[in-house]
Amino acid sequence: MINVIKPGLLTTIQDLGRYGYQKYGVIVSGSMDPLAHKISNLLVGNDVNESTLEITLMGPVLEFKETTLISICGGDLSPTIDGKPVPLRRSLLIKAGSVLKFGGCTNGCRSYLAVAGGFSVKTVMNSKSTYVRAGIGGLNGRPLQAGDVLQAGTIHKESANMIDYLIPYLADHDFTEIDWSISSEFISSYQQKQAIRVIPGTEYELFSEESRGQFVNQPFKVSSQSDRMGYRLEGPSLHLEEEFNMISEAVVFGTIQVPSNGQPIILLADRQTTGGYPRMGYIASVDFPLIAQTKPGGEVTFTMISHEQAQELYIDRERQLNHLKQGIALKFNS
Repeated sequence: MINVIKPGLLTTIQDLGRYGYQKYGVIVSGSMDPLAHKISNLLVGNDVNESTLEITLMGPVLEFKETTLISICGGDLSPTIDGKPVPLRRSLLIKAGSVLKFGGCTNGCRSYLAVAGGFSVKTVMNSKSTYVRAGIGGLNGRPLQAGDVLQAGTIHKESANMIDYLIPYLADHDFTEIDWSISSEFISSYQQKQAIRVIPGTEYELFSEESRGQFVNQPFKVSSQSDRMGYRLEGPSLHLEEEFNMISEAVVFGTIQVPSNGQPIILLADRQTTGGYPRMGYIASVDFPLIAQTKPGGEVTFTMISHEQAQELYIDRERQLNHLKQGIALKFNS
């Protein structure tokens, strides 16, 4: 059991999303940084789709009433347990009665807290993800509030083995950590000037040559009018060679739409189900974490790659995740 002492700026329960319902107008939602979400789950023995806490910019203060296996991945929001700094991307065993607190945001803007067994909340359309605007999923369809109580779900054998391994080292400490860390290939550099790889959008060739050149040669600033639904960008004004009427079509995470004012919008986890603006590009899925961890005020530049290159990058990332999963299983499933 976990008591929420302070909720933080925006702390919600998320999994990998609510898929299969866009045709009914239901938003996908899910974690903004799926890589950090997956790794945090693997480090506590969960399935990668299990629910985590997505913590944005200013984190919560949480009291653990039971000894619990946790991990924290993604952006660095200066977590401490009873005042002691906590390492990221590690399996941690936190003692009953200890308090986890997040401080200043030093790198990235979103952290993911996984607990063994995930969070015990009702699934809505096969997902635990919170969609705040509709009030569905997560804990009563809303961000955490002070006084909330979170319950962990049933743990897997791998989680139990991790806890058995760490228990002897807990002793008089508030927490103890695993004696190994994940490969550096999973440690992203969340910079405020971020290079993002994109593939050409459906209407890419319909934009003027000047606009296509500006899109890849000029930086764009992430506007303060940005949220989980989408990032509004400020920069060169992009325009079609000739205006035309579009029929709304389904959109995906990372779609870069350009409305009539010429300022691009990157659609993200809480995106609408369809869009009617021309699509300049689609962010390669391997770079979703980079855009998700860019704060308002940060700069992004775009580099065009082919669809085939984006696929190869995705396959490489999935292979790395599978190696991580197998490596953890070899250590703790004996």
